[in-house]
Amino acid sequence: MPGITREEVAHLARLARLELRSEELDHFAGQLDDIIGAVARVSEVADQDVPPTSHPLPLTNVMRADEVRPSLTPEQALSGAPAQEQQRFKVPQILGED
Repeated sequence: MPGITREEVAHLARLARLELRSEELDHFAGQLDDIIGAVARVSEVADQDVPPTSHPLPLTNVMRADEVRPSLTPEQALSGAPAQEQQRFKVPQILGED
């Protein structure tokens, strides 16, 4: 497989709106070659009997089940509020909207 050229790196940089110096084009061409080579090696290892996965370990939901539990009443929650209206905290208007 032919390597990534400076021109291809420059094209990718233009698409990404990146300004790269001449020495950076050579440097990134080498790095992109290494990355593409690593991906190709992984592709060779993967076999048809190995299902694609998004994570190497099985994930399970560790959240507890929702349970109704005692909580504050609206009056208790608003008891320390400096201002309230219709069982809500009343705050100063900031956007000039009604």
